[in-house]
Amino acid sequence: MMGINDGQHLSLLRKIARRAMIERGLLPDFSPRALAELENIHGPATKAEEAVRDLRHLPWCSIDNDDSRDLDQLTVAEAMPGDSAKVLVAVADVDALVKKDSALDEHAHQNTTSVYTAAETFPMLPAKLSTDLTSLNYESERFAVVVEMIVAKDGSLQKSDVYVALVRNQAKLAYNSVAAWLDNAGPMPSEIGSVPGLAETLRLQDRVAQQMKTLRHEHGALTLETIEARLVFDDGELKDFEAEKKNRAKDIIEDFMIAANGVTARFLASKSLPSLRRIVRTPKRWDRIVELASEHGFTLPSEPDPKALEQFLIQARASDPLRFPDLSLSVIKLLGAGEYVVEQPGGTSDGHFGLAVADYTHSTAPNRRYPDIITQRLLKAAIEGHSPPYGNDELAALATHCTEKENAAKKVERQVRKSAAALLLEPRIGEQFDGVITGAAEKGTWVRIFNPPIEGRLTSGFEKMDVGHRLRVQLVSADVQRGFIDFRKVG
Repeated sequence: MMGINDGQHLSLLRKIARRAMIERGLLPDFSPRALAELENIHGPATKAEEAVRDLRHLPWCSIDNDDSRDLDQLTVAEAMPGDSAKVLVAVADVDALVKKDSALDEHAHQNTTSVYTAAETFPMLPAKLSTDLTSLNYESERFAVVVEMIVAKDGSLQKSDVYVALVRNQAKLAYNSVAAWLDNAGPMPSEIGSVPGLAETLRLQDRVAQQMKTLRHEHGALTLETIEARLVFDDGELKDFEAEKKNRAKDIIEDFMIAANGVTARFLASKSLPSLRRIVRTPKRWDRIVELASEHGFTLPSEPDPKALEQFLIQARASDPLRFPDLSLSVIKLLGAGEYVVEQPGGTSDGHFGLAVADYTHSTAPNRRYPDIITQRLLKAAIEGHSPPYGNDELAALATHCTEKENAAKKVERQVRKSAAALLLEPRIGEQFDGVITGAAEKGTWVRIFNPPIEGRLTSGFEKMDVGHRLRVQLVSADVQRGFIDFRKVG
């Protein structure tokens, strides 16, 4: 971009991010009413001690990104007879301080999610709450909604319960260092060694998570592995797009959260309360997934079959691990987006095609997702034996609203990522790259180049191209303000 100096990249992207928030109907700032309400909150929630269980003695820990400050959940595991294990997931009690229909709740309801752009994070709740008073911070005593699960050695759930407890985070851990230690590729993080019994419980959590994952995949959960690109800044100047990948520590949290979300849905059903479910419907573009498998020498049935798709994905990853993330991205695009729906007690859910679970709600990230606050309020009503805090029509409207706003937030994040990508690629107009088609519809054809992992529009040569096709492209133009990147097919 002409005239931009080093150090101005971050400032420019912040302006683009705030503009994108407003254009998508999202609030970049908290209202004066919400901030005034915040001023009157002076400490974490308190309850009568006899009303909750005291689990502060357990070796709880958080595992998150290196720079995460909004800690929504803690985990701990305990060995049980017969090679089974008790797994506990503690979820921050956000509802204790953010009351329904309050000014803070209205802001959270409007945006429905924290928006994580490359330039700036727009938190759903103010930092005083999300990174402090409602965050399960290191050495802080907090009330939490605890999901307790007894897991058999084959990864199946034997029994479960949900209740409120007092907990204390004894170690704040990061994904990459924990994963390196679990893989014997790095030292034990010092935080683990300083807490008696924590190393053992983490090894147990790792084993149980892998068992749960194996069982889910046997039931048709999909092995998908995409490349997440993280922007790298140096003193305000954008330097690179850096690929991030899954690891074993992320698997622990992912598998425990999937299990906890299933327990939550079934717990509400058992108490005859409705729930807000997260579903991914049966894919509409199954025919193209069948084609994609055929191009890799694998035959899929003509009707959607998650188990058959999983077998294809396993084979594809084994035969070409380097290119598997690109295939995964193609499959994800063809599966389609998720949405929120209401399920009444005794009703039937469409389930989640990609996770191979029928009962799935969002409940484990209430500091950054509004559906999780809704679910938490329903859970607490169920635990306390109260009537649900939402009527059926209100819940149905919330499900639609949360789906729409979550999609809007993703578009904001994508807009800023595209502007950042245009900023990075602008000096390279005319260069050629290898890529893969990630979208093909009437409104346009999209290609993602491999290095750096950036997506743009294919403006020529897109005839007969479809999702998953590989090609060589040339960078034609890059518009930072609009986030437009155009390629043309070559060769």
